[in-house]
Amino acid sequence: MIIHIVSFKLKPEFKDKAILIKQALETLKDCIPQIVKIEVGINLSKQANAFDLVLNSEFNSLDDIEIYRVHPEHEKVLKLIALYKQETMVVDYQI
Repeated sequence: MIIHIVSFKLKPEFKDKAILIKQALETLKDCIPQIVKIEVGINLSKQANAFDLVLNSEFNSLDDIEIYRVHPEHEKVLKLIALYKQETMVVDYQI
């Protein structure tokens, strides 16, 4: 099992877009069969170094992550996120 985690820091003027991004990411589970599990959380921490959202998803293989990465529905969500994000951090690891 591969765990795919992405954290998003939004531009300060777009912090209110977190719920829109969360909803868009959650719809991918219904569109992309390679996603085993997906959770999206909006940050509650007030620390200055905190990111605004986190995507925690599971895949059976790195090949499945690659299928997900280039899937047209994922690419649509990435374009939406690109409008609002300041920074991202990605970690993929195997359990």
